[in-house]
Amino acid sequence: MNMRRYYQLLNLRRSKGLYMSHRRCVHQTSSVEPHHICRHPQPPTPPQPRSIFSSYGHISRNTYSRNAIGSYSLLQSTLNSKHYSSQVTVKGREVISAAATAAYEHWLTMSNLDLLLPPIEAGVFFCYKKKKNANMSPETVVDTIKKSLAGVLSTYYPLAGEIVQNSQGEPEVVCNNSGVEFVHAHADVELKDLDFYHPDHSVSGKLVPQINRGLLSVQVTELKCGSMIISCAFNHQLSDAYSMSMFLVAWAKHARLEKMSNLPSFRPSILNPRHPPHYETSLDNLYVPMITSLPPPSSFEEPLGSRMYHIRAESIERIQSEASTKETKRSKFLSFTAYVWKLLADGGNDVGSSISRMGIVVNGRRFLTEVNEKSSSSFENHYGNVLSVPYGVAANSDLKAMALHEVANRVHGFVSETTNEEHFRGLIDWIELHRPAQAVPRIYFGHEKSEGRDVVITSGSSLPINDMDFGWGKPEFGSYHVPWSSRTGYIITMPSATGNEDWVVCMHLNDKEFDVIERMAPNVFIPLSISSLV
Repeated sequence: MNMRRYYQLLNLRRSKGLYMSHRRCVHQTSSVEPHHICRHPQPPTPPQPRSIFSSYGHISRNTYSRNAIGSYSLLQSTLNSKHYSSQVTVKGREVISAAATAAYEHWLTMSNLDLLLPPIEAGVFFCYKKKKNANMSPETVVDTIKKSLAGVLSTYYPLAGEIVQNSQGEPEVVCNNSGVEFVHAHADVELKDLDFYHPDHSVSGKLVPQINRGLLSVQVTELKCGSMIISCAFNHQLSDAYSMSMFLVAWAKHARLEKMSNLPSFRPSILNPRHPPHYETSLDNLYVPMITSLPPPSSFEEPLGSRMYHIRAESIERIQSEASTKETKRSKFLSFTAYVWKLLADGGNDVGSSISRMGIVVNGRRFLTEVNEKSSSSFENHYGNVLSVPYGVAANSDLKAMALHEVANRVHGFVSETTNEEHFRGLIDWIELHRPAQAVPRIYFGHEKSEGRDVVITSGSSLPINDMDFGWGKPEFGSYHVPWSSRTGYIITMPSATGNEDWVVCMHLNDKEFDVIERMAPNVFIPLSISSLV
């Protein structure tokens, strides 16, 4: 489910008193042959949510059929780009269950921090060139991926379960080993011709699957040149980027028959609210209960597109140098955030109104760990969401007049308010006091167009590119892929697989903003070409 559809359902729920269903629409078409499927350009509209159930004995579960098309439909898919037009064909589809699990079905309660996340999907994909000295036949790759997936799911067992609703309409995970959908596909294109500069055309729904059941979906795609792409889609309600990386690293180790170095912790109780719950009032500015406080979805006049860029290490170092002073050296990520904020403001009046907001996704694990050393391993290995999204507000005229290090100071100011245990404990308590109403980060759903533009930047530095060796070597390229349909801009920074401290950046912005960054910083934001990286 994308964020735009979710936003519309929130307002439907607000007007009719409905609770959101976490099932995905599944439809069947008799004219479609099994295993030859692809996506509609426009997905079918999901059915209306059912009413709330009064007990766990009447739980609404995700539906699935072996012949279901789900987010895929018709017989063939076209990878639309300026470089090629090619078909993606599904050769096989099956459900992979954990090799060993508990003998009984049980429920995993989500933490309050998990409840902040809407039911959106977060994907990741890795590209492997065909290697002469490694067995990368499709049969070997598919067999290795399926067997290792079954093995690692025995440890990461909730990912083989389903999202359900409890009596309050809140999501929980039923750990029933219903399995993970595995797709084996073939794309009639060579790796060097993939247009990752426009991932909406080349990746979405083609090289990265959508979740038709449960919490995770996996796809292996053969390319015409013999290269392979391994991809996953995670339900973000249970998995943040840190958690996804834990799973991915463990999965690759299992494939190499190596022992996992860290076992995941599924203990939401370590993030329980305090008694009595209490919080700083500043959280009321960062988060909002969606039922009564969200503005109407009236500002989707400028749909966001997505583009990927290659940023060289020397550009990042120059930005960091300009964002730092003799007294204070800023991090590369904070410096880049300040740079983008100022760049969009410098772009002129055609970018938006006089006000803009910049948000940063903050991982709270190490701040909680620092204070509670007895639970340090639990926090470090906690599987789930431990995130906060602070943001700053500034007049574009002020940002234009500031030196980059002054903008970096402002970014540091609003981020530093969240980099402590009290902020995250307070956020847990804030959510508790607003339950069962769903709460969301205010900046994710943007403000009215007249109130200026919002952009959120998150660091994907945990992307484990160098650890994703399933037995035929490390990938030549890897990236997160998050379908994004909010009015708020969204940017993910990631390490390049080249190992030279270059970055890959995926950006979801409107056309005017893309024009600004490509016109004003063409030497920084280089359109991503896979052939230049592999």
